[in-house]
Amino acid sequence: MKTSPHTISRRRFITATALAGAAVSLQPRRSFAAATGAPQKIRLGLIGCGGRGCGAAGDALLADPATELVAIADLFQDRLDSFEENLPDRLQRRLRENGASASAADIGEMIRKRVHIPRDRRFVGWDAYQHLCSVDEVDVVLMAAPPVFRPLHLEAALAAGKHVFMEKPVCVDPVGARKMLELADLADARKLCVVAGTQRRHQASYIEGINRLRDGQIGEIVGAQCYWMMGGYVGANLKATEIDVGEIIYQIRNWPLFVWTSGDHIVEQHVHNIDIVLWALGRLPVGCMAEGGRGVDLPMPAYGNRFSHFAAEFDFGDNLVAASYCRQERGTIWRVGERIVGTKGALIFEGRKAAIAGENPWQFEGDELSPYVQEHKDLIAAIRSGEHINETRTVTESCVAAMLGRESAYTGRTIKYDWLLHRSAKDLTPDTWAAGPHAIDPLPIPGKTPLV
Repeated sequence: MKTSPHTISRRRFITATALAGAAVSLQPRRSFAAATGAPQKIRLGLIGCGGRGCGAAGDALLADPATELVAIADLFQDRLDSFEENLPDRLQRRLRENGASASAADIGEMIRKRVHIPRDRRFVGWDAYQHLCSVDEVDVVLMAAPPVFRPLHLEAALAAGKHVFMEKPVCVDPVGARKMLELADLADARKLCVVAGTQRRHQASYIEGINRLRDGQIGEIVGAQCYWMMGGYVGANLKATEIDVGEIIYQIRNWPLFVWTSGDHIVEQHVHNIDIVLWALGRLPVGCMAEGGRGVDLPMPAYGNRFSHFAAEFDFGDNLVAASYCRQERGTIWRVGERIVGTKGALIFEGRKAAIAGENPWQFEGDELSPYVQEHKDLIAAIRSGEHINETRTVTESCVAAMLGRESAYTGRTIKYDWLLHRSAKDLTPDTWAAGPHAIDPLPIPGKTPLV
């Protein structure tokens, strides 16, 4: 592992941060920023206590020794009840991913000192998010409920004056995207920081690679490809099978499987790779032509109504085209990454590799903290310094690009980005948020499914 005199290795940083919760910090206590008089501690509230929520809370705790978790909320009581039981394993897993470790006793002590969730700050039900956002003790709201809820939750948090970390995707339909862009303006107006879970934008290797691209090291960009091909169908381990598939509770419990809850996997997962392409190219697509389908071994409706594979061609104008591929099918090969092609070479991100092949060869050899932790570290730094950071607009634009591929594949039509964002009436949210039956849309059929 190579380090510079000006950096701390990820192993030493994350271990020291973790242990800071179990021992007295050697640094003096200071406020966020003297100009604002903000307190030194960053107090967190979590909406969505499943796997992603547990991970986000753990990452925020590892990011800074002065973070404390003070409130949690979820639609389901069992998620609240199991959260603290699952948190130690999530922390230890993240430490191992960074080549670090801590004893069970140290992690337990960290949780004891920095996780303070009294009974009256544990909220359950459809309005749980509203109660959490109204808690005065919460400085930052972590949002990790199913994606369809994101506009609703962000609106409540900003109205309450909270800073936000929100998992991607941040919307599942064009109506939700337009709402998110309105909320981006509100966050700017209120000087509230918002960081999204597109963590590669916080990853040292990606940042250096994009900076080298900006410096002209691959020449003029002539094309791009991106991939999220995986050998498994996310959500295949069904939950709440005792509940009828037609009930909204079943669908939310199994949210990765349904288009209305997840946006389909091109939006829910492949948005990561599409986001990198948009970042590298520095522009939005003009339009998209795509295709997709669903494996015949995935029974409907128990396994939802989404596709299992997509292939898309994004047109960026000026003869610049990006190819996009994503797949979730059991027994198939894995490939996750991006390739930006220029007249002098190609910038390649794949797995842990970041490199340039061509006239100016380069490979990232620096040390980097887990981007899942780094994004929280960057949010906390912005709050403390008074710097305004707001990623709502960029992540929403990437989600819309992913929706563009989805809708083109569903309908069999070429679709324009501007039309989808500004004119589409597609709204996947329920008429009311309440338990009960919820109709499942049929599997899309290209050439027959209408463009809404």
